[in-house]
Amino acid sequence: MVKKRILIEFGMGSSLRHNDYTRASARAIKDALWHNSINVAEVFGFSKNDMLLDVTIGVQKPELVDIEVVRKIFPYGVANIKVVKGGLDIAKEHGSKVTIIANVGIEVSFDMECK
Repeated sequence: MVKKRILIEFGMGSSLRHNDYTRASARAIKDALWHNSINVAEVFGFSKNDMLLDVTIGVQKPELVDIEVVRKIFPYGVANIKVVKGGLDIAKEHGSKVTIIANVGIEVSFDMECK
């Protein structure tokens, strides 16, 4: 069997007031997942639990994302989550807080025979 990528989903999320990188990341994942209706598992004869999900989250402070919290968002499949420097922090006009913008890419793959 060979891991074969079938599709990529993209999303964006934000934390406007709470300086919460996990919250922004969770919203980006939900944006990617909840705007798609994917039945690719059934098309290839797999269960949705067979999905291999390579998740890349981009935020300015990757160390502040709680990976286990965002992992719980996935309703099925095996999520391999990587957080990298990316996204965007926009400084507030008054004070030290920022608006946090997270970006996410979710690669959906299956272990399948290649021809």
